[in-house]
Amino acid sequence: MNEFKYLRASDASDAVSQFSKESKSKFLGGGTNLIDLIKENIEKPSALIDVSRLALREIKKTANGGVSIGATAKNSDTANHPLVRENYPLLSQAILAGASQQIRNMATNGGNLLQRTRCFYFYDPAMRCNKREPGTGCDALEGLNNYSAVLGWNEKCVATHPSDMCVALAALDATVKVKGADGKERTIQFADFHRLPENTPEKDNNLQTGELIIAIEIPKSNFAKNSYYLKVRDRTSYAFALVSVAVALEMNGKTIKQARIALGGVAHKPWRAMDAEKLLANAKADDATFKKAADAALKDAKALEHNAYKIELAKRAIVRALKKAVDGGIA
Repeated sequence: MNEFKYLRASDASDAVSQFSKESKSKFLGGGTNLIDLIKENIEKPSALIDVSRLALREIKKTANGGVSIGATAKNSDTANHPLVRENYPLLSQAILAGASQQIRNMATNGGNLLQRTRCFYFYDPAMRCNKREPGTGCDALEGLNNYSAVLGWNEKCVATHPSDMCVALAALDATVKVKGADGKERTIQFADFHRLPENTPEKDNNLQTGELIIAIEIPKSNFAKNSYYLKVRDRTSYAFALVSVAVALEMNGKTIKQARIALGGVAHKPWRAMDAEKLLANAKADDATFKKAADAALKDAKALEHNAYKIELAKRAIVRALKKAVDGGIA
C-alpha cells in the first residue's frame, strides 16, 4: 500500500476544492471497495478526501413526486426507507440482493455507483488488464472468461459491472446529480453515467475530474405494483450476479402499457434492453411475448469461449422476471 494523505471535507464545496489541490486524490465514503483496491495496489491515491460525514444522507420526495437519495446515505438505510420500499420496491430488492448486511450497512449510494469490476484479471497484477493498466492487453479474452461480458465488450475489455443497485436504477430512469470543481452542479442520465470499454476501458463512468456525486433522483412512475429484481448467482449469499434482471412494468389489465428492463452481469455497465422494452409496449402479457422480448434483449450478444451459457441464462431470467412482475412481484 502506498502512502497517502487523509483529508476530511466540511461540505460538498470543500470536498471538490480539496480534490482540485491533489491531482491523484479519491473521495472516501464507506470505503468497502476503494480500500480493497488500495490494499491490492490497484488504486494509488495521493490523498483520501473523507466525504462520509457530509450532509448528503437525506432521502426525500422531490417537487415532481419522485425521490432524491443522498449520495452518502447507506445502502441499508436506502433499501429500508419507507419512500423507497413503497414507491420503488425494485430498488429495495436489488440493494438487498447485493453483498452482506455488514457491507450494506457501510456502503454508500454514491460509492455503489463507483465500485469497480470484480474481474479476476483486474485484481491480479501478474495478469494483463487494460482497465488496470491501459495498453497492456486483456488476458480474460482467452482466459477463464466464464464470468465475463456477452454484451458491449470489445478486445480491450470483457469485464462486467458488479452492482445490483445500479441495475435497478437503470430500469427506473434515474439521474445522478454531481458537483464539479467549479462549484456548479449538473445532472447525468443514468443510462449515460457508466461507460462501455470502447478505446478507454480504464474509464468506468462519465464523471469529469473532481466531480462529486451528491444525490440520485428517481422520477415518479407507475411501476411499483409490477416490478421484480431477479439475481442468478453461483450461491445464494455474498456472490456477484452471473445474470441479473430488473423489470418494471406499468399494466393496463393484461396488457403491458410500458416496460423497463435492465440487465446486470452481462456488460461493462448496467444494460438497458431498449429493443425488448419497445416490443413489450402495448403488448399482451403472455409467454410468447416474454420470449420475444428476451430474444430481442440478447440479439446482439457475443459469447467468449467459456460464457455462452450466459446468453440462454439471461433470456430465461428475463422471462421469469417478467412473469414475476406481472404477478405483482411475488417472490
